[in-house]
Amino acid sequence: MKKGCILCLLISVISLPLIAQNIIYSNLKELLTQHGDTTAVLRVEKRSRNQIVLTGGADYRITAGDDESMCRRLKKRCFAVRDEKGNLYLNCRKLRYKKLRFGAWYAPAVQLGKNIYFCAMPLGSVIGGNFVEEDDVKLGGNIGDALAASSLVTKRVCYELNGETGKVDFLGKDRMLQLLKNYPELKQAYLKDDSQEAKHTFKYLLELQNKQKK
Repeated sequence: MKKGCILCLLISVISLPLIAQNIIYSNLKELLTQHGDTTAVLRVEKRSRNQIVLTGGADYRITAGDDESMCRRLKKRCFAVRDEKGNLYLNCRKLRYKKLRFGAWYAPAVQLGKNIYFCAMPLGSVIGGNFVEEDDVKLGGNIGDALAASSLVTKRVCYELNGETGKVDFLGKDRMLQLLKNYPELKQAYLKDDSQEAKHTFKYLLELQNKQKK
């Protein structure tokens, strides 16, 4: 009987690391080394299009439920989070691209080696202007004029965060083809899509992540 209890206890202890957890990373180093803190509650909320247009910022609002202290940490001091499903989100609050801010909240991200790839829209970015379509919804009046002047549009593109330098660069077609060079089928499909919008590029980043896990 005692041997059976001891065996069950050992199995439960060994199984603990395999249990999916919500993980919080305070900085880039913690993320790259996969050394973060766990939290019991992590709520990931997709922000509406109107919220993003009116207040700017990234696509996801992440909180810790009723834990106000943890919510403040997530909003202002946390670098990235990984939910229990394994999805990675990057806090855009302190990220910059050519001195342009991405605003608050979180962007979906993928880690490939030592680099992090995410999709977002810098406030005032000229890149986003290249993806504006005629039927995109725009606000009128002074607010609408200000948003149009700053190119705060609905399109998203992908960026590369260099894990060694911390520098953020636009993930263009040439760089994406470098990432896909060892996967000819994915490379061919990417060229066929012929789009640098995040909804296309991020799909291939996820495919690369899945292939590298195998």
